[in-house]
Amino acid sequence: MATEKILVVDDDTNICELLRLYLEKEGYSVTIANTGMQAVKLFAEHQPDLMLLDIMLPELDGWQVCREIRKYSNKPIIMLTAKGETFDKVLGLELGADDYITKPFEAKEVLARIKAVLRRTSNASAPEAESNIKQVSYDNLSINLTNYELRVKGEKVDAPPKELELLYHLASNPNRVFTRDQLLDEVWGFDYYGDSRTVDVHVKRIREKLEGVSDKWEIKTVWSVGYKFETKD
Repeated sequence: MATEKILVVDDDTNICELLRLYLEKEGYSVTIANTGMQAVKLFAEHQPDLMLLDIMLPELDGWQVCREIRKYSNKPIIMLTAKGETFDKVLGLELGADDYITKPFEAKEVLARIKAVLRRTSNASAPEAESNIKQVSYDNLSINLTNYELRVKGEKVDAPPKELELLYHLASNPNRVFTRDQLLDEVWGFDYYGDSRTVDVHVKRIREKLEGVSDKWEIKTVWSVGYKFETKD
């Protein structure tokens, strides 16, 4: 049974109670917030393992809440959006959300997304033999997927789990070109129902963190195809 803590944020009390019942049945500990201000307060108090965050909220909207949380925490955030518009999805990802679900949704879909995200992040704290450590290193860059740690010029840099997974996947296969669909399938997994813009947004955010770090490698765009982690002699 699950033991993780989930913070559900939505101003629709019926949706909150439905998700509470469904998630508690699976063994999760659930806290409810109905406003943006309440979400920020409860997140700091309860330190949940994951937050389900609606965009349309009173006091502070979901984007503002996401901004506040990302100032000090990289815990997974799954955005809930009623519109399903690309703009909403892309903005949420740019602000640091890990995934999004479009309303109306089925509770089993939400549960599948939660399990997938928590499975990835929980691997960071699982003890592993040294030989099983997932790490790649290049000039001024180290990506450790065992403890979800990114180091640039020796200094730890905060990055959401999905950014690290994408960067690790590219860097583990230097000079190999991946299409956006391949990256969606191999990094996000079969249970993710996203579009290619998701990959572009994450690459953009990774590049911002790595700008000017080294001239011996780069994340290169292969026009009309996708991306590759290019190393240089």
